[in-house]
Amino acid sequence: MKGLRFVNMWIDSHAHLNDTAFEPDYREVLQQAIAGGVDAVIVPGFDLESSRKAVAMAQVEPRIWAAVGFQPEELESWTPGALEEMADLLNHPKVVAVGEIGLDYHYGSSNREEQLAVFRAQLDLARRFRKPVIIHSREAAQDTLTLLQEARAAIPETDGFTGVMHCFSGSWETAQQYLQLGLEISFAGPVTFPKALNLQRVAQLIPPERLLVETDSPYLSPTPFRGQRNEPLRVELVGAKIAELKGMQPAELARITRDNCSRLFGITL
Repeated sequence: MKGLRFVNMWIDSHAHLNDTAFEPDYREVLQQAIAGGVDAVIVPGFDLESSRKAVAMAQVEPRIWAAVGFQPEELESWTPGALEEMADLLNHPKVVAVGEIGLDYHYGSSNREEQLAVFRAQLDLARRFRKPVIIHSREAAQDTLTLLQEARAAIPETDGFTGVMHCFSGSWETAQQYLQLGLEISFAGPVTFPKALNLQRVAQLIPPERLLVETDSPYLSPTPFRGQRNEPLRVELVGAKIAELKGMQPAELARITRDNCSRLFGITL
C-alpha cells in the first residue's frame, strides 16, 4: 500500500478565504484543498465586511462554513449597529460560531478598554445565540481568561460553554486553564517551526479529543512553506506534525480532529 493517500480527512478549522489575498482564486484554492484531503473549511470573519463575505461564501460552497466576528485588530469600523447586523448573520444556517474575537495587546494598550468592551459584547452575542466562540489572544492571556471566566459564569451549567482558542501560542499552564473552561485548543503552522519547542510540548500534552488543527490562511504557512501565502491544503502538514509529536498516525489524528471540529461547530459532513 505504499504511496496510498488518504483523502477527505482534515477539517481546516480556521482559514480566512475571505481575505483579500484570495480574491483572485479562492475557489481554485478551495478545490485544491478538497482534492488534497480537506473535507471542510471554517471561514471566520474579522470585521463586518469579512463576516458578510464569509457567509456569502458558505452559502454557495458546500465545504465552507462561516463564523462572524470582529477581531481585536480590526475595530476601526466597530459600531453597535455592526453588532446587530452580526446578530442577523447568525441566523444563517451555515454560520456556526462567533469569531474571530478576542484581545491583542501586541502593539500596545492604547485601545485596551475598547477591545475589552467589544470582546464582552461579542461573548454576550454568542451566549444569546448559543454559539461556540473562536478566540484570538495575543499577549493578553490573563484578560482573555478573565473575560472567558465571566462568560462561562453567565451560562447555565446545562447549556455548557464551547469554543476554541485559535492558533494557540501560550504555555501549558495557560492551555490547562482554557481546557478547564471547556474550550478546545487549535494549532496552526507555528507548531511545525523547528525552534517552536515549547509550543510542540504543549501540542504533545493536549488530549487528542480536545484538539483542532488549522492554517489561519493566508498567514503562518507551515514548514517548509514559511513566507509564502498559506492555504487550507497545508492543514495536513500541521496535523502530521502533531501526530508525530504524539506518536500517532496522521490518519488517526485526522479522524479525531475532524470529529472534534464537527462536534464543536455542529457540522454534518
